[in-house]
Amino acid sequence: MARLVRLGVTACVGALLAVSGCGDRGPTAAQAGETLKRHITELMKEGHVLDVKITDPGGRDVPCGEGKAKRTFAATARDAAPERDPDGLNTVLVGVLVRVASYRIVEDRGAAPIRLASKEDRTVLFLESSVDGQYKVRGETECLRTS
Repeated sequence: MARLVRLGVTACVGALLAVSGCGDRGPTAAQAGETLKRHITELMKEGHVLDVKITDPGGRDVPCGEGKAKRTFAATARDAAPERDPDGLNTVLVGVLVRVASYRIVEDRGAAPIRLASKEDRTVLFLESSVDGQYKVRGETECLRTS
């Protein structure tokens, strides 16, 4: 009998949270987009890179189905030691990222771009530095609700 009461109470609490909107629905695309922008901006600042240029200012919803959207943001910068190879530049950014936010490496095939994800913030970063000493970072949010 006590088990049935606990199950009933649990079901009622779950229903109340769902109806009241108090359940953890995660961030909206706009909220995650602002987090993404902050992460990339702080990454460039903490990395002490030169000549930062915003190549994708983001700020708009990119539809991705079922009434959901994602946001993007990207930047480039110059390295003080232009002789570093792209993999070395990406490695520098990965090392700095630890001070900025909690991301884990999802894909790293050496010379290819490195893909990192923050499950908590629902964001993904792509480190795509190039041969000419250019740091290149772009990011996107997951496909999220718009409101």
